[in-house]
Amino acid sequence: MLGSNSQIGQELAKALHQIYTKDIRLVSRKPIRVNATDELVSADLLKYEEANKAIAGSDIVYLTAGLPMDSELWEAQFLLMMANVIKACQVNQSKLVFFDNTYMYAKTAAIQDENSPFEPVGRKSAVRAQLAEMVLQAMATSDLQALICRAPEFYGPGKTQSITNTMIFNPIKNKKSIKVPVSALTLRTLIWTPDASRAMALLGNTESAYGQTWHLPCEDSLTYQEMIGLAQSITDEKLEYSVIKLWQFKLGSYVNHNLKELQELLPRYQVDNHFSSDKFKAVFPEFTITPIDSGIRQILGEAD
Repeated sequence: MLGSNSQIGQELAKALHQIYTKDIRLVSRKPIRVNATDELVSADLLKYEEANKAIAGSDIVYLTAGLPMDSELWEAQFLLMMANVIKACQVNQSKLVFFDNTYMYAKTAAIQDENSPFEPVGRKSAVRAQLAEMVLQAMATSDLQALICRAPEFYGPGKTQSITNTMIFNPIKNKKSIKVPVSALTLRTLIWTPDASRAMALLGNTESAYGQTWHLPCEDSLTYQEMIGLAQSITDEKLEYSVIKLWQFKLGSYVNHNLKELQELLPRYQVDNHFSSDKFKAVFPEFTITPIDSGIRQILGEAD
């Protein structure tokens, strides 16, 4: 597992250990053990020799590595990292399971499915499109067995990092002011991070899933207003919120680097987001998706 310290990586290690195998190698610059039997390997994926050594002997390689939200860093490192991982998987005849996101899709209300065209707008979106294309090309033109798992925005337990956790659920849990990004009335498709990891583990251990892109399973879309309403029912408290408009994010971006990096993603919050996971649901009807009210209840019930 490459990038094992991420929230997805941590949940994936749990899912694999519980259901599929105890022979798990966690790879990061400073890997953290999740299960007692985990093997820890320190590696810099920007160096082919280290990536190859980390992957050697692996039947399945899960790539969940992430980078801070910085366009220059993404352009300088992500593509090299992917090239090293693909080459090492080919050399070691390892299967590759790539955890991907939706940045490259059009930021419109069109339904997103596995056949949606890439229409990246913004530097980070362009990098994500290139990463996916690298895997698709390697699948089509080489002996690499691979699959792509694509997920929309996260919400989840623990230290899940997402706009929704940061601006909505964490403030509710900590009794802070709730700030809704751009609109409270547009539909959002969110994925519960443990569900994403369980589904990725299932796909990686399903031979017929390889050679394809899969949208990971999600509940139906809700608006932020509806999500806050669910949280209000759970807490039995009146929850007030304010909406941070695009112009306010833009103004803040002049003095805050993180807000500057966020700019290219914000247009998707102006319109309904319809992320379809119908393909996964049809092939794996027994997979249980966590209801969003159950997920919210778990987040709000956690201690910091």
